[in-house]
Amino acid sequence: MTIFQLLLSFGLLSALNVDAFPQLNPNNVEDMVTSMSEKRDCQYSAIKKQSKRQISFDPGAQYVSTTGNHAFVAPNFLAGDQRGPCPSLNALANHGYLPHSGVADLLTITKAVNTVYSMGLDLGGFLAVYGTVFDGNILSLTPGYSIGGATLSQSILGLGGLLGTPTGLSGSHNNYEADTSPTRGDLYTTGNDYLLQVPQFQQYYDALTENMAAPDQYEALLPFRQARFNNSIEMNPYFFYPQFAGVLASPAGFAFPAAMMANHSKEYPDGYLDKETFKSFFAISGDSGAFTYKAGWEKIPDNWYKRPVADPYTIPGFVLDILKFGIQDPRLLSVGGNTGTTNTFTGVDLGALTKGVFDASTLTQGNNLACLVFQVVEAEAPDFLTSLYSDVTKALQPLTQNISSILDGLSCPQLNGIDTSQYTKFPGYNKAKAIR
Repeated sequence: MTIFQLLLSFGLLSALNVDAFPQLNPNNVEDMVTSMSEKRDCQYSAIKKQSKRQISFDPGAQYVSTTGNHAFVAPNFLAGDQRGPCPSLNALANHGYLPHSGVADLLTITKAVNTVYSMGLDLGGFLAVYGTVFDGNILSLTPGYSIGGATLSQSILGLGGLLGTPTGLSGSHNNYEADTSPTRGDLYTTGNDYLLQVPQFQQYYDALTENMAAPDQYEALLPFRQARFNNSIEMNPYFFYPQFAGVLASPAGFAFPAAMMANHSKEYPDGYLDKETFKSFFAISGDSGAFTYKAGWEKIPDNWYKRPVADPYTIPGFVLDILKFGIQDPRLLSVGGNTGTTNTFTGVDLGALTKGVFDASTLTQGNNLACLVFQVVEAEAPDFLTSLYSDVTKALQPLTQNISSILDGLSCPQLNGIDTSQYTKFPGYNKAKAIR
C-alpha cells in the first residue's frame, strides 16, 4: 500500500479536492505582480475579498486540552528528545499530541496538526509527506521524521533504503527551512537555523498589533516581513530564496501564528493573537525588552481555542496569504539570492528556469503560483533524492502522488523539467546542495 493510499484510508486526503483552488482566481484579476501602485491596491482588495469567511465560535468543538494526557511535559534532551525550528510541532510534542521524543510518523503528524491547529488535511498532509521524503524516511514501514535533528531514536522509523541518517527538520536548510525566518536566524549568519533569536522575536512581538482580529494582524506584519527579507540581503552573502523553502515555506513563519496560534472567542471568531499567547507558543517568558527563551519549551496556552473546525487552514488559504504580501512586494515571490556578497540579490529568470512555461508577469494569474511551486518541487526532487535514497523512484512516488492530487483540476501549464543551471550562480544554493 502506498503512502497516498494510507492517507486515503485514514481519511486524511479528503480535503484535497478543493475545486481547483477557486480562492486563487480572485475575480480574474490579471497581472497582479506589477509596479503600478494603483493596480496593486486593486488586486490586494480583490485578494482580501476572497479571504472573507462567515464563521462562528463553538467553544466545545474548538477547545484544546492542556491537561491530563496533554499536560505540558518539558523535553528531556539528555534522553534524546528532539525539538526543532517549528514552534507549533514542538508544542505538540510537549503536550503529547505527538510522541514526546519528537520523532513521529507522517500519519500522526498530519492528524495532530489538524486536531490541534485546524490545519487543513491538504496542507498538513503535503507538509508531512514532504518532510518525510526529504528529512526522514519515506521507505520505512512507519515513514516519518524528526521535528528536530538527526537522532538514534529514528531507528524506530527503519533505515532501509536510506543512504545515510535522516537529518530531521533542523538539518533541512533550503529544502524545508529557509532564510528570512521571522524568529530563526539565517544559517550562514547566526550559525544555526533552528534556535529562536530573541532580538528577532522582539521585533516580531513589537510588530504584532493588539486588539485586532488575527487576519488583520497578519496583514499588518508586511513591514516586518520586508525588514526580515532586507536583513538577509544586507547581512547574508549566501542568502538563497528557493521556490519551495523560500516562496512557499518561508511565509509560513509569518502566516501560521495568526492563522493557527490565535485564540478564538465569541468576540474574535476569526481569532486574536494576544501577546501572552504568542510568547507561550514560542517558549518565551519575561517582560518585553527582557525576554528569556527556553529552547524546546513551547507551550499551548491554557484556555486556548483553535480556529473553527469548519474553517481549516488549507493550501488555498495559505497561498492567498502568500499573495497578500507578494502583490505588495513582488520580491517575496522571486526565486533568487545573493551571489556571494551582501546586497547582490538577483532574481532567477522564471522563463529560463521553467523553459518558457511560466514567467513573472503572469505568476499570480489564476492558479499559476500554486502550479509553479508544486511542479518545481516535483521536478527538483529526483536530483536531491539521489543522495538520500538507494531507490529514488520508489522514494519519489508518494510525493508525486500527493502533488498530482493537489494539482488535479487546476488546468496548470505543464512543466516539462527545469533548468537548474539557473541556480549555480548562487553560493547559498551550492552550499545547501553539497551537505545533502
